[in-house]
Amino acid sequence: MYLSIMNQGTKRCKNCEQNFLIETEDFNFYEKIKVPPPTWCPDCRQQRRYAWRNERILYRRDCDLCGKSTVTIYSPNKNLKVYCINCWWGDGWDPASYGRDFDFSRTFFEQFKELQTDVPRIAVFNKNNINSDYTNHSGDNKNTYLSSCAFRDEDVMYSNWIMKSRNCMDCSYIYESGETLYECIDSRKSYECQYGFLLENCMNSFYCYDCHNCNNCFMSSNLRNKNYVFKNKQYSREEYIEKVKEYNLSSYKTREKLYKEFIDLMKYDSVHRYVVSERNVNCDGSMLFNSKNTKICFDSDYVEDSKYIYSVTSLKSSMDLYHIGWGTELAYEIHGSKGYYNCQFCNHSADNTNMMYSDSCQNCENLFGCISVKKGKYMILNKKYEKKEYEVLREKIIEHMKNTGEFGEFFPPNISPFCYNETQGNYYMPLTKEEVLERGWKWEEKIPGVFGKENIKGEDIPDKIEEVGEDVYKKIFKCIDCTKNYNIVPDEFSFYKREKIPLPRRCPECRYKKRFAIRSPRKLWHRSCMCEKKNHDHAEKCKTEFETPYCPDKEEKVFCEECYNKEIY
Repeated sequence: MYLSIMNQGTKRCKNCEQNFLIETEDFNFYEKIKVPPPTWCPDCRQQRRYAWRNERILYRRDCDLCGKSTVTIYSPNKNLKVYCINCWWGDGWDPASYGRDFDFSRTFFEQFKELQTDVPRIAVFNKNNINSDYTNHSGDNKNTYLSSCAFRDEDVMYSNWIMKSRNCMDCSYIYESGETLYECIDSRKSYECQYGFLLENCMNSFYCYDCHNCNNCFMSSNLRNKNYVFKNKQYSREEYIEKVKEYNLSSYKTREKLYKEFIDLMKYDSVHRYVVSERNVNCDGSMLFNSKNTKICFDSDYVEDSKYIYSVTSLKSSMDLYHIGWGTELAYEIHGSKGYYNCQFCNHSADNTNMMYSDSCQNCENLFGCISVKKGKYMILNKKYEKKEYEVLREKIIEHMKNTGEFGEFFPPNISPFCYNETQGNYYMPLTKEEVLERGWKWEEKIPGVFGKENIKGEDIPDKIEEVGEDVYKKIFKCIDCTKNYNIVPDEFSFYKREKIPLPRRCPECRYKKRFAIRSPRKLWHRSCMCEKKNHDHAEKCKTEFETPYCPDKEEKVFCEECYNKEIY
């Protein structure tokens, strides 16, 4: 059907008007799932999916069924019907009661937007949690607070994308088995570490970058299988302890100086592997593990025969996905979902088969244009049909959408239940309010936050954690970056005292933004290895070329795999 245009490999994006390439294998995939080639470029397609993900902004509003106040990702001023978790999963309402006929005189997205305002939405995406109400996109947690994308965790606070971990605070992308970590990023199987980036199997290490199997290391980088290394110099155990004692780690002033030194260590004194890619075959991207035949993929593992993939696990034969996986196959243009087979253009759903253009549906098959359906089949716009009737009507709607130019595209940002500044798009592809409104998208004016209520001045906050009294819970602090007010909760204070960490001067959101800024973007640039060491089997500068998430104007030393391996020790 669509293979006749294969030789038109270059297209112009309808959104940004930049040229982009559609390769032969892309057309083969589109033909397999019977969808037309995309009209938006890969970056704009990802931005469109970002615009449907509010991961971090939480509100309070009353459940529209039981009336109880609940934590939710939908602001009270949105014209939506929102149910608390118990009510949404309960039997007190029927999604099919909101069913309606398809009107062929109108566009599909127009009718879908109207359905959105009527059908109840779940307040927040968490499941099987204990004492973890203030989490989103999470499950099977205990005592987890203000964290997102958290699964099977216990006693975790202010973190995101954290799995199977305990007693961690202010961490991002902790893939498995982290314990007692503070301000760590992209790390796994590590214990009692603070301010670590790219750590694996490390213990009792502070301010370290790209270290594996290291114990008791301080302000060091590119280490393997080391103990008692201080500023990349080997010491005896006794000497190392004395060196670390030179710093009062319970002091905020000391910590600020150390953090600046840590940033300089990474930027100027460390070697950066051109991508983080391990146990992969024929793949490109970064932070990618255990994958095969996968292109343009970031923050993912166990991916096979896929392309344009972001934050995914356990996936096969799919394209253009964001936060999806867990046994998914033949998926296209989907966000925030798991357990899919042969599904396209869907959002926030789980364990579905043969579904298109649906949102927040669970354990369903053969749905088109549905919202919040549970265990349903053969439904269009939440209305039930017999199998043959469903199949005929579905094909008629697809032809109608082809004529209106809608079929083959993910849900547009202007009908997202979120405003752009509430979504992950505001982090990965930020736009000003004027730019958002110019595109016809929405902007939220009432982002949660209290200002001007602080009852303690910055200069009056004790420098050392030992000097902080139990009245800290009564204090209202002012963030030194955004000026927003924040407080310290009991479990948080206990963690600081136990680990000898000074009180933070930034709010949780600004702490997250600092971690976010350290990570490389989800984009690749063509570059050459920067190694000029003649003992690396090249007479002059290494001539190896590669695709890397380090853009050309970055100051870091980016090496190819061979030169990088000769530098770590």
